[in-house]
Amino acid sequence: MTCVVVDASVAVKWCLPAEQEEFVLQAEELLASYRRNEIRFVVPDLFWVEIANALWKAVRRGKISTENANAAMSLVGDLDIPTIPSFGLLPQALALAVRHDRTVYDSLYVALAVQSDSEMVTADERLANALAAHLPVKWLGAL
Repeated sequence: MTCVVVDASVAVKWCLPAEQEEFVLQAEELLASYRRNEIRFVVPDLFWVEIANALWKAVRRGKISTENANAAMSLVGDLDIPTIPSFGLLPQALALAVRHDRTVYDSLYVALAVQSDSEMVTADERLANALAAHLPVKWLGAL
């Protein structure tokens, strides 16, 4: 079974109103594949912090209510996605960040993809364009 490291930029599309987000259909299809057990997800523990922060920003900007943010967090949490501690990924993430001039945050996902022999899917087109030629990174919009 294919393993996919999904980053928070993809998962946020499962949570926010579709009219406010691009590539929602691709994100939902990826999620549907996970639910049909066609693929499996794995994420670094940073994923959960980034999801919560994105939901907080959406509440702060008036895009969603606090109740909807809590419901969205529960929805993603109920997916029971295997989560890997970031600490063990940090040496490789730092090396990737320095080598490719990317943030350590983004590089944690990439390091997990490399270590788990998976591919990473991101909605961040700039990140995907910067890394896809060298590392197992795919842009959500190309799926």
